[in-house]
Amino acid sequence: MGSAFSHEAEYLKKKRSYEPLYFHPKAKGNQILLNDCFSRAERISTFHDGIVFTNRPIQPYEIITLRILEMEDKWNGGLRVGFSCLDPSNINPCSLPPFICPDLIAQSPTWAAVLPDQFIKVGDIIHFWVNNSGKVFLRTNEVKKFPLLGRVAVSSPLWAVLDVYGTTKAIELLTPMSKPCWPRLVTPKFKDEPQDFCFCFPDGDEEECSVCFYHAKNTWLFPCGHTILCYCCANRIFRDTAKCPMCRCKIELFYLQNKFTPADPSNFSSTSTIAVESRQC
Repeated sequence: MGSAFSHEAEYLKKKRSYEPLYFHPKAKGNQILLNDCFSRAERISTFHDGIVFTNRPIQPYEIITLRILEMEDKWNGGLRVGFSCLDPSNINPCSLPPFICPDLIAQSPTWAAVLPDQFIKVGDIIHFWVNNSGKVFLRTNEVKKFPLLGRVAVSSPLWAVLDVYGTTKAIELLTPMSKPCWPRLVTPKFKDEPQDFCFCFPDGDEEECSVCFYHAKNTWLFPCGHTILCYCCANRIFRDTAKCPMCRCKIELFYLQNKFTPADPSNFSSTSTIAVESRQC
């Protein structure tokens, strides 16, 4: 009884934590290479031994957001995603099987499914989560909400688990903001405003950001003109790939819809300098 209580208390402690989400640095397949931030997972060779876990438990309705970075056409099958009761901190990496499906599912309380091929293309952003009833859902560029699997044991701590399998060679974990963030101001137009001024707010009655699904859409991308992001996510994507998540067009400038910033060389230069500095982990 005491052990069970201690385990539950530790879970609740982790659940209240605001620790960022990234891939567990040690609990991974022997073909997986992680970057220094533990946000990018690449399978070095073969088509298997690509299992990765998140660093901490996932709460119900917490969205795990991924971007497909690289594909390999010479293999069959693709990315598998799901949840597991296995604490990755207690896993010996050498004991991990080569596949989530069916190996890890058969050996442990783990639930996972293969993503349909049409949902896996380079540059695609994928979101998945589990609800209080143990049902797992998926959102992508193509679909609003797609039921992926069910009967996940949400009464126990759950870590997200993924298998960088087959045609999927590299993925990146993009952590949605769980609460309003306080971004660094990147254009001369905003340089005189307070540094703790927040441009992003919960969506309320407005349309939600297509990446974090939390803040309201409020940012205009130039030159494609799409307004699918909040300022926080636009800032992060600009520093990362500088490509619009919808059309993959290069982002040269972004600004709030209600705070016009002229697209002149001085603004672009200032934004680009910070973007280069922020690419380092």
